[in-house]
Amino acid sequence: MNRFNRFDGAAPIDAGRRRFVAGLAVGGLAAGSGLWHSAFASTGLAGTAQTLRGTEFDLSIGATQVNYTGRTRPAITVNGTLPAPILRWREGDTVTLRVANRLAEGMSSIHWHGLILPSNMDGVPGFSFDGIHPGETYTYRFRVGQSGTYWYHSHSLFQEQAGLYGAIVIDPREAAPFHFDREHVVLLSDWTDLDPGALFRRLKKMSSYDNYYKRTVGDFMRDARERGLAATLRDRGDWGRMRMTPTDLSDVNGHTYTYLLNGVAPAGNWTGLFRPGEKVLLRFVNGSAMTYFDVRIPGLKMTVVAADGQYIHPVSVDEFRIAVAETFDVLVEPSGQDAYTIFAQDNARTGHARGTLAVREGLQAEVPRHDPRPLLTMDDMGHGGMSHGGGHDMSQMKGMEGGCGANMGMQNMAGMDHAAMQAGTAAPKPGGGDERLIDMRTMSTSAKLDDPGIGLRDNGRKVLAYADLRSLFDDPDGREPSREIELHLTGHMEKFAWSFDGQKFEGAEPIRMTYGERLRIVLVNDTMMTHPIHLHGLWSDLENEQGEFQVRKHTIDMPPGTRRSYRVRADALGRWAYHCHLLYHMEAGMMREVRVEE
Repeated sequence: MNRFNRFDGAAPIDAGRRRFVAGLAVGGLAAGSGLWHSAFASTGLAGTAQTLRGTEFDLSIGATQVNYTGRTRPAITVNGTLPAPILRWREGDTVTLRVANRLAEGMSSIHWHGLILPSNMDGVPGFSFDGIHPGETYTYRFRVGQSGTYWYHSHSLFQEQAGLYGAIVIDPREAAPFHFDREHVVLLSDWTDLDPGALFRRLKKMSSYDNYYKRTVGDFMRDARERGLAATLRDRGDWGRMRMTPTDLSDVNGHTYTYLLNGVAPAGNWTGLFRPGEKVLLRFVNGSAMTYFDVRIPGLKMTVVAADGQYIHPVSVDEFRIAVAETFDVLVEPSGQDAYTIFAQDNARTGHARGTLAVREGLQAEVPRHDPRPLLTMDDMGHGGMSHGGGHDMSQMKGMEGGCGANMGMQNMAGMDHAAMQAGTAAPKPGGGDERLIDMRTMSTSAKLDDPGIGLRDNGRKVLAYADLRSLFDDPDGREPSREIELHLTGHMEKFAWSFDGQKFEGAEPIRMTYGERLRIVLVNDTMMTHPIHLHGLWSDLENEQGEFQVRKHTIDMPPGTRRSYRVRADALGRWAYHCHLLYHMEAGMMREVRVEE
């Protein structure tokens, strides 16, 4: 996206308009003591964004000073707050949003994530409009045809990482199929003191910078005692030949990030109030740039009632993983104690966001310790059985860096896809793909819909899995797809290059759909990373393993080694973005254009 969404760092701050948003205890003082600007006076809660209601909105994108770590740093904000104001709409209304770019330099934009609207209102520079230049105002106007929990964010280079994101709540025309007495938005995000552009350059130079937990000689000796020397040598050999590590769970983690809940760092203790006996609706939004969160509230069951803004059959869980850009609505019934911790640890177990549900301000409950750090296995990556005499040559799997393995083209790579071979069809050849940007390909894949995820299996808690998500409604289209598009999620860990079918965004041909058609998209994750895939402008109707409609979403999570399919109705003309919602993966090339044409 860099050719369309250029933003070179944060703009200079106007000293006359400086304000501070504190997020943690500094120098022994309570978070934000004496620093709160009047923008927060209406809520009385430090870090809680304003809620703007109605049909007419004026949003001002500007530069604001924040302090989450003891260092004052520049952020990109809306109306001076981080996160941006909560926008409260009603289904069926037409909303008008005048968005002004008050930055000293740098084009900006706002994308309304998960909303079905005309393409020129979608907010992606270079696709649907030209972006909002400094000093300009762009007017978004569209009818709100849905209800639920959504969010909005910049689609201009790294501004989302710098703070330009906020929640959207759309009240339904008809009553929800569940009752609640009170509600809170819980917006999770990740903050870095680094300039986001500098962080991206660091990832390109050394993608493993944040991986502090590589295995040691001591780990080898322990594994040899427990598993035997031969098995341990085979395991280390497999990973060594792939030049990967089983501890590489996330590109950026708590060694760089401070995790926020509603714009407040853990020590700030954001608090949402309740009265004993009330049913409380918590609207969870993962507005982070790169972080998967595992969420639980010790002492409380959570009943998940909506996913990505759409009602589902209620499912009771102790914990759920929320991918970047996903939303989940959950009901809780706190009683028996005065405070409960909302605990959201990152999937690499390097840090957490947290807040409190309490009967009054100033209370807090015990904060859990992080779970043990998980390790990736060959099974997780779609290479099960490789260390058990399978005879797979891992050098042929890798062999791609720096132009090595020149005799092995993409056709041979495709031929190694055992799942496709067993199905009696050849795996797709990523036409024109650059094999130097691919470092591995899965040997076997499955949907894994009933798998809660790496680090969540058998942890003694009931954890949500995609198999638990079932829409309250039948397939809204009803037709069987007339054609199928298969795309492989590809990447090169060391080069920090990400793509679809080995082709980076620049130079890739658009995916073309005919207006009104029903088609199936099949995604195959050939990488060792998890990718949340978002298709703008169209719903993604996830199928179960029998090819039946299961749940409607706007973001489909793709763990390593998975093959998942979903139906799409091409009912919105225009040019749409289609990408991994890990911000730096999108910027590194995992993006395509979709064109819906008559």
